[in-house]
Amino acid sequence: MKEWKFIWVVLLVLACNNTAWSQSKVQLLTTSLQNFYEKDSLPGMSVVLVDAHKIIYQQHFGYANMENNTKYSAHSIQNIGSVSKTFIAVALMKAIELGYFNLDTDINTILPFKLSNPNAPNGIITIRHLSNHSSGIIDNPEIFPNVYHFDTVLAPYDTAAYHVLQNLGYKQQIKDSALGSFMYNYLSPNGKYYHPENYGKDAPGLSSSYSNIASALAAYLIEIKSGMPYSDFVTKYILKPIGMNRSAWKLNKADLKNYARPYYKRNAPFPYYHFITYPEGGLRTNTFELGKYVMAIIRGYNGDESLLKRASYAAMFMPQFSAQAPPKGISLVKRNKGIFWNLYTNGTIGHDGDDPGVSSFLFFNPKTGLGGIFLCNKYLEDKTAIINLLVEYTNKTLK
Repeated sequence: MKEWKFIWVVLLVLACNNTAWSQSKVQLLTTSLQNFYEKDSLPGMSVVLVDAHKIIYQQHFGYANMENNTKYSAHSIQNIGSVSKTFIAVALMKAIELGYFNLDTDINTILPFKLSNPNAPNGIITIRHLSNHSSGIIDNPEIFPNVYHFDTVLAPYDTAAYHVLQNLGYKQQIKDSALGSFMYNYLSPNGKYYHPENYGKDAPGLSSSYSNIASALAAYLIEIKSGMPYSDFVTKYILKPIGMNRSAWKLNKADLKNYARPYYKRNAPFPYYHFITYPEGGLRTNTFELGKYVMAIIRGYNGDESLLKRASYAAMFMPQFSAQAPPKGISLVKRNKGIFWNLYTNGTIGHDGDDPGVSSFLFFNPKTGLGGIFLCNKYLEDKTAIINLLVEYTNKTLK
């Protein structure tokens, strides 16, 4: 009897020690995040870490709306920038499962107009090229910022902050509202925004140039083949099945109280905005619902077929570039490319995002089965510190 009591005491002590270890690590992470939040003078910030089934850590700092003293929470909705491209990846794989096309389909066999890189007229652009940024379609800096449309009526904003954006080229000089019409006008030689500098110098596959417009073009191909707006396709096949019921692509005035304001700096908000090429960066969501998304991706990576088939996950996360012959303009020292997803050499898979008043990062670690999301309502020139911090903690177990 005494022996069993001794074993019970030992187990209890070990359990207490493990709990203390976990609590100390969690507190250290929270303190580090607090220091990061203060150092970068962020208006608001949210971090959520998950495993395949639940949130294992969450912490939120500052304000979604400083003028109204609205705290930033896991339910604060904001644009997530280029993290949206991971949804294009999943949507493409679903479209392939539905038989619309494959990764190596010539996009000119789908488009209602013909496009051709004037610098490489014989090159064939495929969906794969669009998804790994080697299509030769580039974001012309004289044109691309103008796809952003700012709502100067919806809420008060800082005029000096808005002037900063205008001086950077965000002048709203493009009036198109439909994704398809913009693609025609930008890419077709007969389009009103067409210019040879909308294309790079090399044939498809030979060079890498990160392109928001090429990314949105991939989403437009889904629109054409599915017969529904891309936003509806993603809602049907991704958002609803996961339970991302508050996530959407358009500004919703009725939901304004739940939005995080985009800020240039503390107490200097930008106007709310949307943009024509919305699939590449315009998803409005929060860390709570993105947590559901990361959980679903982790489960899918490990064989769950609720969202996509196993073969689709394998194709989506397949390295696109060989170390021996990568395209010009890309270094494989820190990452390779999957289908839109970044395959980081530290073992994680994810994507970051930036836009006016937006910084974001979403990732998971296949080895530990943990992942995370970071959102804040201010553009950060360098997210390296917080990315490294979150990656470090998903190399461990916080449960």
